[in-house]
Amino acid sequence: MRVFLSHTEEVFAGYYGDGALAALLRNAEVVRNTTGRVLAGRELAEAAKGCEAIIAHRATPGTAETFAHAPDLIAFLRCAVDISTIDVEAASAQGILVTRATPGFTDSVAELGFGMMIDLARGISRATEAYHAGRKVVPVMGRQLSASTLGLIGYGRIARRLADMARVIGMRILVHDPALEDQSMELEGLLAEADFVVCLAASTSDTENMLNARRFAQMKQGSYLINLSRGQLVDEEALERALESGHLAGAALDVGMAPDQMPLPRLACRPDVIATPHIGGLTPTATEHQAMDTVRQIEALMAGDVPEGAVNGDAAHRLRRIRRG
Repeated sequence: MRVFLSHTEEVFAGYYGDGALAALLRNAEVVRNTTGRVLAGRELAEAAKGCEAIIAHRATPGTAETFAHAPDLIAFLRCAVDISTIDVEAASAQGILVTRATPGFTDSVAELGFGMMIDLARGISRATEAYHAGRKVVPVMGRQLSASTLGLIGYGRIARRLADMARVIGMRILVHDPALEDQSMELEGLLAEADFVVCLAASTSDTENMLNARRFAQMKQGSYLINLSRGQLVDEEALERALESGHLAGAALDVGMAPDQMPLPRLACRPDVIATPHIGGLTPTATEHQAMDTVRQIEALMAGDVPEGAVNGDAAHRLRRIRRG
């Protein structure tokens, strides 16, 4: 099988890696993206000409234009969980399979969230920045996590792992997740009681801007917001106003509405905001997990099977080409 790997050289080491590439090369002929750019649309289809599969970095969209101009393409494999930038309906109309990777980043994201709570509570980044700039550093009273309440919005794998970590040091845990009727409390009550609110809900039409001006007003005076989910869940203008007013003591953002789900620079540069460039899953362990998922998917395709992670297997009639071969 001939496979196009969309990762640019700049992101390859962090988001795919030599180990996964070596495993992929044992199963397929690999064509690399050497343009230095994120490819999309017809340009992606042209670059992948003659390839039966595209392994797509999270920044590479799967558009109707790509699928319409890729007659050889059988499968579009997203090397990430998020497939929101893949037009699955358009892929299905062309008979092209779409897959996603499994979430191998649970510990990685939870650990980042825990670190962000410590940083917000003790002002580590702010003091370090002042020292690096040669400014006088005035000690500031911090907050003890063991005497604080953690509010989790969403209670999937990452939230459960973060809750386990927080319980070890004695934090009180509150959960809001409508899918868990017996364990979930009302969002308004959670916001009123939590010292640290961590957003880990799924991004859907129902959760878009769920944390808005009204919700920020319901948060405890002097509390902190941490967003590890998706930028769409937070009204960033309302967050900025809540920080400006002093109602919120600070925020930590690994995601936002800038390209590739990164925090907005306007928010990221604030002294009361800790921002990281969407690195929650960026550890060798997490990266290799998802890259190896795509290797296993290629192996399944070559065996004539619908791979784990397929989202439109029933519509992917181009798979018959492999089975006939």
